[in-house]
Amino acid sequence: QVQLVESGGGLVQAGGSLRRSCVASGSIFSINAMNWYRQAPGKQRELVALATSGGIINYADSVKGRFAISRDNTKNTVYLQMNSLKPEDTAVYYCNVVASELLGPRNYWGQGTQVTVSS
Repeated sequence: QVQLVESGGGLVQAGGSLRRSCVASGSIFSINAMNWYRQAPGKQRELVALATSGGIINYADSVKGRFAISRDNTKNTVYLQMNSLKPEDTAVYYCNVVASELLGPRNYWGQGTQVTVSS
């Protein structure tokens, strides 16, 4: 019922910046949270940044001070501003939305976009 469309990945040199965006559309009753995950080769998916509709924002320790998550609730859009990028930030980044549905919350995922940081 909910579709997520991501944009903004790519290749960047260490120290550079990228901005990701994710737009949710479809049969949305309410959104509990809009989040960003990433998965590097050989590693488990990890939560990068979380933004609940109640105003709670959290970041993985590895990105604190460098990444910033923001939301435009009127457009059901979430952004991830990534600054001071490091090679270890290289991963596929996924938008994640937790939406309220009749039987409870449900996760929706964007298609995933590669972010590569060169040294």
